[in-house]
Amino acid sequence: MRITKGHDNVFIDCGFPPAEAENLRLRADMMIALRSHIKDAGLTKPKAAALMGVTQAQIADLMKVRMESFSADTLIEMLASAGLRLELRIKPPRKGRKAA
Repeated sequence: MRITKGHDNVFIDCGFPPAEAENLRLRADMMIALRSHIKDAGLTKPKAAALMGVTQAQIADLMKVRMESFSADTLIEMLASAGLRLELRIKPPRKGRKAA
């Protein structure tokens, strides 16, 4: 059996170009945080929708991890509306890896 070490970003391993893979990774991280917040707070779909200023259908899409339904901007607004704080950290490329 041959094992190949993957990237830090699973979306690169799935064949997405680096910029798109990073966008997908960031959106996935935000969606995971929002889903966890909804579950931990015991929010119903109607309450979560009202809190975040979105529709119940959007909350259903969030819970089903339908990434195509959400832009980064929408997710940032939902995080802020839910009282969650987003921090951004930018790092240089890892040694041995070329910048995209």
